[in-house]
Amino acid sequence: MIRIPGSVDRKRLLLSGLLAAGLFLPCTTRDLQAEDDPKTRAASSGAPVAAKETAQGTADSMKELKEQMQTLRLQMSEIQENEKRAKEEARELRRELCLTKVKIGTAAAESCDGERRGASLETRPAIDANAAVPGAATSQDASAERISRVEENVELTEAKLNDQYQTKVESGSKYRVRLSGIVLLNLYGNRGAVDNQDFPGIARDRGILDSARAFGGSLRQSQIGLQAFGPDIAGARTSADLKFDFAGGFPNKPNGAVEGLVRLRTGTIRLDWGKTSLIGGQDRLFFVPLSPSSIATLAEPAFSYAGNLWAWTPQVRVEHRHTLTEGSNLLFQAGILDSLSGSDTGGETYREATVGEQSGQPAYATRVAWTGHVFGQQLTAGAGGYYGRQNWGFNRHIDSWASTMDLKLPLGKYFELSGAFYRGKAVSGIRGGIGQGALWIGTLDDPATSVKGFNSMGGWTQLKFKVKPNFEINGAFGQDNPVAHEIRDFPTHSDEYDEFLGRNRSVMVNFIWQLRSDVLFSTEYRRLKTTEVSGDSYPANHINVSLGYIF
Repeated sequence: MIRIPGSVDRKRLLLSGLLAAGLFLPCTTRDLQAEDDPKTRAASSGAPVAAKETAQGTADSMKELKEQMQTLRLQMSEIQENEKRAKEEARELRRELCLTKVKIGTAAAESCDGERRGASLETRPAIDANAAVPGAATSQDASAERISRVEENVELTEAKLNDQYQTKVESGSKYRVRLSGIVLLNLYGNRGAVDNQDFPGIARDRGILDSARAFGGSLRQSQIGLQAFGPDIAGARTSADLKFDFAGGFPNKPNGAVEGLVRLRTGTIRLDWGKTSLIGGQDRLFFVPLSPSSIATLAEPAFSYAGNLWAWTPQVRVEHRHTLTEGSNLLFQAGILDSLSGSDTGGETYREATVGEQSGQPAYATRVAWTGHVFGQQLTAGAGGYYGRQNWGFNRHIDSWASTMDLKLPLGKYFELSGAFYRGKAVSGIRGGIGQGALWIGTLDDPATSVKGFNSMGGWTQLKFKVKPNFEINGAFGQDNPVAHEIRDFPTHSDEYDEFLGRNRSVMVNFIWQLRSDVLFSTEYRRLKTTEVSGDSYPANHINVSLGYIF
């Protein structure tokens, strides 16, 4: 096979071959027909020797033209292979975009499964090598038209290939690896005392040395992700991903507050069949898939400790999709999870078992979701459940459980209502009960000390106004409300705070503007109000301006 060194040379060779075919082939065909005609042979018997030499030259030109056409066909096959590979890359790019929308709360996780199972970008028609070769052309106009069409398709293919080459990351295997992430700058201002300056969850009492206001900036919510695409195994497409951010704490050094430590967020391995998926790794809580839309708080989902259950926990789960009608389907999810209890590791480098892990069994979770369409958009309603067991020593066992509901409801072309609700007990490990999961009297070292799970309920709701496809306004409210009357029987100790918290509310308003496909800008205002069981309340206001670059 003749190698063509570059896209420009290929294009020139392609155009010259097609033009030559259009111009010379009709004339050559007439010459050959004339040679087969007896009258023509008689008339030309006395022609000079130069005519025979001309005929020989024509035959040589025909041979050379056929070789060029064969080369063009081979080159077309190579271009088609490149275009096929580009389509595969484009399919994965759509899924990555969908996952990015999930992270900022503009899409549901179920919608990304359709992308993984074969959705692809709309493209121009593929190049047809046979149609592009003007072997049967009878006029120069027809050849010129084919040349124009081939040139347009070649330019399109080269543009797509150039885009794909820019996203390639070399790996140790022959399979593709993609680097992605977001560089996120957050500028914030607080009025009142909060637990965390750049993405607060609760308001607290202001200490003697605390200022009534604060201003700062941070890049520690920036994220880096790696995604790998492997071979098919037993008919399933395999893939894996890892995600990190820089919200893992601060180094003990001067100005360490602006040098966030790298933290593992999630990492999963997936096997995807047509309607069934097997996922293992550390991932979000699949039975509470929705969160309010915000890029002011990516290190933790918005309304953490205000009715939005969340955690990144090791797990293995199975998902199965069942089609009901052309426009609706059911999603079944079930899995086992590490039974987290929300306890602090204290910065230790050796891992000790949590009270959930000391039970000797995993936590269990399941969810069923129905997806349909209303107003031409996707409607999703789901219900889930969670159960774990905790061992506090001296045969003191408590149950940890939660029942959940989630909804995403479009209200016409421009509005969308979403939200989630939970009712549970001892769910501090998944950020329920404002982080309070258990109550006791006395010391845990005393076998006579009893431990009781803390009941709580909470939820959040959000109204989204989609002004344009790249501009949205969101308003949301969330609340977590432990059952305060239980504290009367256990008045002395909580597993999280010095004082029992009876309620935590948060109100949020923001806009998110996607200036380009890779540039985000947002401004957000949040009002927090935390109330202790004693009746004391602490308000705080948080303003955040965010600029993000997605890569």
